[in-house]
Amino acid sequence: MNLAEVVLPAPAMEYGQLAPMLIVFGVAVVGVVVEAFAPRQARYGTQVLLSIGGLIAAFVTVVVLAGTQGLAAAGAVAVDGPTLFLQGTILLIALLTTVLMAERRTATVAAFTGQASSVPGSAEERAATKAGNSHTEVFPLTLLAVGGMLLFPAANDLLTMFVALEVLSLPLYLLCGLARRQRLLSHEAALKYFLLGAFSSAFFLFGIAMLYGFAGTVQLRGIADAAAHAGDARPLLLIGVGLVAVGLLFKVGAVPFHSWIPDVYQGAPTPVTAFMAAATKIAAFGAMLRIFYVALPDIHVDWRPMMWAVAIATMVAGAVLAVTQDDVKRMLAYSSITHAGFVLTGLIAADDAGLAATMFYLVTYGFSAFGAFAALTMVRDGENEVTALRNWAGLGRQSPWFAGIFALFLLAFAGIPLTSGFVAKFAVFRAAAGGGAVALVIVGVVSSAVAAFFYLRVIVMMYFAPRPSDAAAVHRPTVTTGLAVLVSAAVTLVLGIFPQPVLDLAERAAEFVR
Repeated sequence: MNLAEVVLPAPAMEYGQLAPMLIVFGVAVVGVVVEAFAPRQARYGTQVLLSIGGLIAAFVTVVVLAGTQGLAAAGAVAVDGPTLFLQGTILLIALLTTVLMAERRTATVAAFTGQASSVPGSAEERAATKAGNSHTEVFPLTLLAVGGMLLFPAANDLLTMFVALEVLSLPLYLLCGLARRQRLLSHEAALKYFLLGAFSSAFFLFGIAMLYGFAGTVQLRGIADAAAHAGDARPLLLIGVGLVAVGLLFKVGAVPFHSWIPDVYQGAPTPVTAFMAAATKIAAFGAMLRIFYVALPDIHVDWRPMMWAVAIATMVAGAVLAVTQDDVKRMLAYSSITHAGFVLTGLIAADDAGLAATMFYLVTYGFSAFGAFAALTMVRDGENEVTALRNWAGLGRQSPWFAGIFALFLLAFAGIPLTSGFVAKFAVFRAAAGGGAVALVIVGVVSSAVAAFFYLRVIVMMYFAPRPSDAAAVHRPTVTTGLAVLVSAAVTLVLGIFPQPVLDLAERAAEFVR
């Protein structure tokens, strides 16, 4: 037979279902072209408009696709309730990130160039603004990372998931190293993140190889069918599951794969830290949910004990280590580790209630974490961000509105009623208890009590401690920073008082296509 006469069918591409990702990747590519060819003076405005417009368009397509169930790109991408729910959340966080990065004085200039002035219109500030325009590559890099995050929880086979992991990770490595004032600390953060991320990717890839050797396919449904009749090949399956889990647990910052979190969060520019703390965790947990709920539901008796141990270690270690921190940014980093453990309790439930509770938790924590880190950009000593806790003494008297908003985020992290954090913790603990993990819930409640101590310590420092001579000051935010913080605070408060619509949405979306 003449091979030239063999006609292979063209793979079907459901462009409508892939539209959110295609829009984000397309705008990112256009942003790279703008960065290469547009005049320097025109880059800032063009990049901001492109990024905001592209993210809004992608979010609109997610809303239009609501209720869609199906596979796209020859089965490599699953478009279902969890995919669209998490994609919508990631896009909203990315939109707030773009707004925060668009700040030309306090956030972008200070974080990415290290040159700022507290005097509006001064020569120093104008020079800083001009310098900030030379760092407009942060916008296409952020969009590329967002595109990978949109694909990560939607991937229906392990190779597509690995590609998404690398696409979201590589831009983040670069973004972490763009701070100029604390250049060495930022470069160290980027290098640590890159090296440890490369190791975790290697574990993930080895896990894929093991699972392919076991099942003969990288499709999640095929792995599930093979796992149901594992037989003598069960050790190969469990080794593959363990290696894949290592790669994903690294991304969410779970113990014992958490060591990079404090250093990277502290060294990266604060807008990048806010983006990573919220969006990366949402995407990584989305991928974990799809693997454990779609590919491995029939062997939950094997992977649940492992996840029990990881969840307990993550909640306890994160809470205990956070108590010892004297730096607010590092304290929030350890707090994110503790919250990864809380999210794992919902995943361990391994049922629809656990899936819905986990997705709701990711929404609430994403906005609260983003808002808390975004608020940090306003506490300064004139040029530098101030994150040492002792320098926050008396901020409640100097700026009551800032202290009130930051206290709201801290109370949400602690799980205090009338905040989104209380509803989210109640949801995941109830789901875990319903799944038979009562002991895990008890550990979670105790860890929450320990965590409340260091959250309340910051509030006490802001409102009741005497103001020292070298205390930091809250700089008046411009429109973009203020908008990002206020929207995050509003979501945190509203989801604490009226959570039912989003809870109902999460419950309706809690169904994977198989």
